[in-house]
Amino acid sequence: MLVDNMKTLLGSSVSLYIKAANFHWNVEGPDFPQYHEFFGEYYADIYGTIDQIAEYIRALDSYTPASLKRFQELSLIPDQTMQQGPMGMFQELFDSNATMLSFLNSTFDVATLERQQGIANFIAERIDAHQKHQWMIRSILKSTASL
Repeated sequence: MLVDNMKTLLGSSVSLYIKAANFHWNVEGPDFPQYHEFFGEYYADIYGTIDQIAEYIRALDSYTPASLKRFQELSLIPDQTMQQGPMGMFQELFDSNATMLSFLNSTFDVATLERQQGIANFIAERIDAHQKHQWMIRSILKSTASL
């Protein structure tokens, strides 16, 4: 079961990386520099985990999915297909990040149950990172609600 979760995590991470990169490339508006930087840092963080997830899949004696079609099939993150303003981007990233957090929490439980401490530690670090992302995105979204 853990290997299946890790494959889903890989597909979801690739999808989230592409979504954040899209937002980084296409965000516009008066706060462009800050938003561009935020999305860039977010997608760089996600990108930095993809190889490690793939290597954990191999360590679990399974082959790593390696096609865009397969990543999309495995992903829990909905594809982003329409252009939107910055707050729409942040709301979509907030929702996708929440999906990722929920899945990471369940994957942590599976890794612990299967006594895969190294993977559990990696997942715990990812939970911390995504909780911080969620806090930051929520704060950005709140700033517009009070205007």
